[in-house]
Amino acid sequence: MLRLLKYFVTLYPVMETKYIFVTGGVVSSLGKGIISSSIGKLLQARGYNITVQKFDPYINTDPGRLNPNEHGECYVTIDGMGTDLDLGHYERFTGIQTTKANTHTTGRIYASVIAKENRGEYFGKTIQVVPHITDEIKRNIKMMGKQKKFDFVITEIGGTVGDIESLPYLEAIRQLKWEMGKNAVCVHLTYIPYLKAAGELKTKPTQHSVKGLQSVGIQPDLLVLRTEKHLSQGVLKKVASFCNVDEDCVVQSEDLPSIYEVPVNMQNQGMDAAILRKMGIEVGETPALGPWRSFLERFKTSTKEVKIALVGKYDLQDAYKSIRESLFIAGAYNDRKVVIKYINSEKITDDNAAETLSPYAGVVIGPGFGEKGTEGKMSAIKYCRENNVPTFGICLGMQMMVTEFARNVLGLKGANSREMDEKTPYNVIDVMEDQKNLYDGAMRVGAYDCLIQTKNSKTYEAYKTEKLSERHRHLYEFNNEYLADFEKAGMIGVGKNPETDLIEIVELQGHKWFVGTQFHPEYNSTVLKPNPLFLSFIAAASEKD
Repeated sequence: MLRLLKYFVTLYPVMETKYIFVTGGVVSSLGKGIISSSIGKLLQARGYNITVQKFDPYINTDPGRLNPNEHGECYVTIDGMGTDLDLGHYERFTGIQTTKANTHTTGRIYASVIAKENRGEYFGKTIQVVPHITDEIKRNIKMMGKQKKFDFVITEIGGTVGDIESLPYLEAIRQLKWEMGKNAVCVHLTYIPYLKAAGELKTKPTQHSVKGLQSVGIQPDLLVLRTEKHLSQGVLKKVASFCNVDEDCVVQSEDLPSIYEVPVNMQNQGMDAAILRKMGIEVGETPALGPWRSFLERFKTSTKEVKIALVGKYDLQDAYKSIRESLFIAGAYNDRKVVIKYINSEKITDDNAAETLSPYAGVVIGPGFGEKGTEGKMSAIKYCRENNVPTFGICLGMQMMVTEFARNVLGLKGANSREMDEKTPYNVIDVMEDQKNLYDGAMRVGAYDCLIQTKNSKTYEAYKTEKLSERHRHLYEFNNEYLADFEKAGMIGVGKNPETDLIEIVELQGHKWFVGTQFHPEYNSTVLKPNPLFLSFIAAASEKD
């Protein structure tokens, strides 16, 4: 048996895990997450098993507690970790499901080292950035490859080269590249600015960025040049020469109409092939990317607009990044170009709701925490309910649907969520007693099952299955004490958690499309597998009355 096993290993050797590090320079927001996701997509298309992880230099231990107006949305993994929005890009591009192992912050790294020191694991040694912090970074980078046997682990380092807080990560990468040899490469993303007054593209910022990387002992293997203008071969050759990078390993990332065109653009320039060559792997034929290109074709040719209002309280558009992308993707599959208008819910009242929302074919009531903007959300919901406008309430949006219905249909004056009003006489949204025992008063986060209660529902028509699993991030729930009253009046609890009977989905009967979900369906919506509820919502918004 052992001899037979050795024979098969000889015929089909198991590839040692390869590591790709993605760093950035010059300025932030160049799109390291998009490039990391694109690399993952291209390697997947070649048949490799990949994952993508991110290391953020900030001290916060929980990105989920960061203000969305400052940091953008909190993306939630299947195991309930609140993370940076780049993990949403990883999942939408590649279809992988991320966990807490895919995301780390400096705060978590230091907390882990301090916990080990408190347990006596360092035997009284002086704890230092090098080697203890860098070793912990290296351990977490390599852990993904060891646990799941990935062919490639793509690691994005947040921030830019030159930031003080990024230095431990760069030192860890330097060590890993030295230890792993051809099994590790560094892809460095930089910026080529165009000076309008001079009419010239400038490579000096990129040269300085690479010099900064080299100063900490890292020679980039590939360069991705972000640019607003097409770069000539002369510019690419100059950068390659001045930065000690092979000419076929310098690619440009121009501004494109859609971020989903980036993988194709990178493939056309041979980026994935260059990575494989650097690692001593046979390149083979270039994958066709058929399904991806088919999606892009629909995305490009969808010219008929459907206008959607996104009602929320966070003014930063990245605070609703996954919702926006899910709407755009669903639009393409409905052959529609989705035009999203963000509307601050604090500015909506019963008096101006009709004027504000009448131009839109559908309305999304966004998630959030706290009382701010909730009355405006209910004014928007009331208008949509009374005027048969397709309406999609997500998490807090669903809770506001329930509250508005309780007040204006059931006649429960003062009805509210206990989150907004501790003294509400009708706590239609609350923390349940059995929920307190089950979750110890903590938020319900991560993936939970949901059973659809009736096939006569928009939800069942969309999913075409009775059992779902969707991701949550909330504390307050629909109060089942009021369920009979709601259902008698036409708002049905069409989805329940099978273990707790907590309501997951509500629908209004007799309405064109009026669905609220306690979960966040946007976290399970990818380019090649859009969430069914978004598809159904856009289809309803695209229909003529």
